[in-house]
Amino acid sequence: MFKKILIANRGEIALRVVRACREMGIQSVAVHSTADSDAMHVRMADESVCIGPPSSTQSYLSIPNIISACEITGAEAIHPGYGFLSENANFVQIVEDHDLKFIGPTAQHIRIMGDKITAKDTMKNLGVPCVPGSDGGVPTVEEARRIAGDMGYPVIVKATAGGGGRGMKVAKSAADIDVAFSTARSESKAAFGNDEVYIEKYLTLPRHIEVQVFGDGKGNAVHLGERDCSLQRRHQKVFEEAPSPAIDAETRARIGKTCADAVAEIGYAGAGTIEFLYENGEFYFIEMNTRLQVEHPVTEAVFGVDLVREQIRVAAGLPLSFKQEDLVVKGHAIECRINAEKLPNFQPSPGKIAQYHAPGGLGVRMDSHLYDGYTIPPYYDSLIGKLIVFGRDRPEALARLNRALGELIVDGIHTTTPLFHQLLAEPDVQSGNYTIHWLEKWLEKQGG
Repeated sequence: MFKKILIANRGEIALRVVRACREMGIQSVAVHSTADSDAMHVRMADESVCIGPPSSTQSYLSIPNIISACEITGAEAIHPGYGFLSENANFVQIVEDHDLKFIGPTAQHIRIMGDKITAKDTMKNLGVPCVPGSDGGVPTVEEARRIAGDMGYPVIVKATAGGGGRGMKVAKSAADIDVAFSTARSESKAAFGNDEVYIEKYLTLPRHIEVQVFGDGKGNAVHLGERDCSLQRRHQKVFEEAPSPAIDAETRARIGKTCADAVAEIGYAGAGTIEFLYENGEFYFIEMNTRLQVEHPVTEAVFGVDLVREQIRVAAGLPLSFKQEDLVVKGHAIECRINAEKLPNFQPSPGKIAQYHAPGGLGVRMDSHLYDGYTIPPYYDSLIGKLIVFGRDRPEALARLNRALGELIVDGIHTTTPLFHQLLAEPDVQSGNYTIHWLEKWLEKQGG
């Protein structure tokens, strides 16, 4: 087992990894920018190293600085968290070239799944159901018109290197395809330095269902059920739950086995999430995230496992600590992403925390790096905490969430907490009857 792990991230996920390391008797090293010198993960880690100024490109995305921090502290492995360098194959290769261990999959698997076309082709060959679409990239608008016409509208034009909703445009009819194609290409070029796009059939009322998988890198893999992440704003998840209100045990076992078999076949190591659109009883693969997800706590809650601990174990060459037959869904869990944003327009709201009180009680978990007097810097993602609740069933989880939201205090800044109070009063949310378009339509009605 590793003696010392460097955490190449910040905020609540860095703190999450620090805690796992402490429970495992492993020394932790926090890296931070000058803007994060007083951050909670820096205070909680055994050691800390400043790796640059506030700009992410000069700190958390600076590979030389992170490698240097490992050499200075004697860290043997790097946990990337999520975001930043977590899915950067070049970073993984450099880590390995310096005789360090990356706590995650291989550079090869990150490259395969990082390109949407290659990922789709790979999954299709492994028997994973995929959304109908173009065979590879679409180079010209003429080709886009032909493919969309043959496939039938609506279609969606997507960047092959895309993510987070960037480089994605819907064409509802032939009149829209030219603008959708050119806009998606230009957005992709600006965001990812790659203007290649492809076309898929646009599903009108799907849910977003993702399956958590875990491989040991030696041809063995399991699945840990699904999460429903359908409540989204601008392709960003805000509310996640496990299990999905729309999936029964038989369907869960079927799609889970398909996903586990696929990652086992390619020798995948560590945590991964295979994301689908789900409509009319059918699953359609959209992408695989080769890292830990923001919403991993809901899976931990219903299966009673520590996914970060398991990541570290597998990276150290140990076998999985559970088998598929050990993994049984118990109860229901929901996560709300609490952002430092001002409603109704979701404007970033950095600033000093005058008072912070985390909710507690049975079945309540608050993953946050906040504390009284902490100043949220304006340079990074607005996520300031994740409120996770667990209940024996979905109604109990919803009731517990409503209670916990009422206990949460974050004074001094604006947060998205009021949004969840409103959502919990909606009959569709109470019943679990929603799709990936539900929240945006609801926000439009609210004037947000």
